Amino acid sequence: MTLFEKLYPVFKPWLFRLDAETAHTVTVKLMVMANQLGLVRSVAPAKGETITCMGLSFPNRLGLAAGMDKSASAVDAWAALGLGHVEVGTLTPRPQPGNPKPRLFRLPEHNALINRMGFNNPGIHSAVERLKMRRSKAVVGVNIGKNFDTPNESAVDDYLHCLKAAYPVADYIAVNISSPNTKGLRDLQAEEAVRLLVAALKKEQAALQTAHGKKVPLLVKIAPDLNDLQIESLARVFNELDLDGVIATNTTIDRAAVAGHTHAPETGGLSGAPVRERSTLVLQAFRMLLKPAIPVIGVGGITSGDHAVEKRKAGAELVQIYSGLVFRGPALIRECLAAM
Repeated sequence: MTLFEKLYPVFKPWLFRLDAETAHTVTVKLMVMANQLGLVRSVAPAKGETITCMGLSFPNRLGLAAGMDKSASAVDAWAALGLGHVEVGTLTPRPQPGNPKPRLFRLPEHNALINRMGFNNPGIHSAVERLKMRRSKAVVGVNIGKNFDTPNESAVDDYLHCLKAAYPVADYIAVNISSPNTKGLRDLQAEEAVRLLVAALKKEQAALQTAHGKKVPLLVKIAPDLNDLQIESLARVFNELDLDGVIATNTTIDRAAVAGHTHAPETGGLSGAPVRERSTLVLQAFRMLLKPAIPVIGVGGITSGDHAVEKRKAGAELVQIYSGLVFRGPALIRECLAAM
């Protein structure tokens, strides 16, 4: 057991006395400091299976989901823990503060979080400068979105702006059209809207590939609250346009699993254990409908190694964790890697 694994259970009660967002900020800063002092050690097996996916080489199948490192400030620290890839963001063309606080809530009884952060981030260009200085060899994904005040009719311009900015430093780029915390964003999941957006991004991707001499895979992150017809229409578009990958899923607006909890009425996306089953069903549906060449990354509700295996069995090539880390700490990383 590494020092960081031993310390997290000690610090967790203190962190949970702080409001959720403050605790998150403190934890990330402590991780960065500890890594700079050489105190962060990998919990990954010494010799693991190298995974090839989307033309990229991953040291293992486990990654960090977007939202944990919105500013790309702790990539080296996350990678030092043994994660095979780190997805930063969501990042927008211009910096934005996000929604008013409080905007992040813990539901410990459910191993869950509710957030309505609203894409608070320093802007794509600030994050790109940080990523230029990273030392880690872990695969880095850049999750991109639109600014809150950009109308959906102009959303493609925001995504293209971020794609161009991130392309030189990203190993893959994830297009976030599924957060419930930016008004109207999920409307971009409608068939014609997503077709126009992905077609424009794929066209630009091809131009950037020629200009930079490398292909950076393009993925789309989708919501768990899609019905069967919506899943079918999205899969049809992704197949037609040869998307490079799908991330299933984002947070849910459904509160059935946490009904009666003090924070259940809070607006925002629910993540953690309550979203696991629905997220896995959506993952499985996309895996059945997509071309074999289009991989799916499974994320949503992983709080144990068995849950990571469940995502793999449902068809996920790679898996990501986020909320589970809040409640379990680095021990979850070791458990998932051992299970997979």
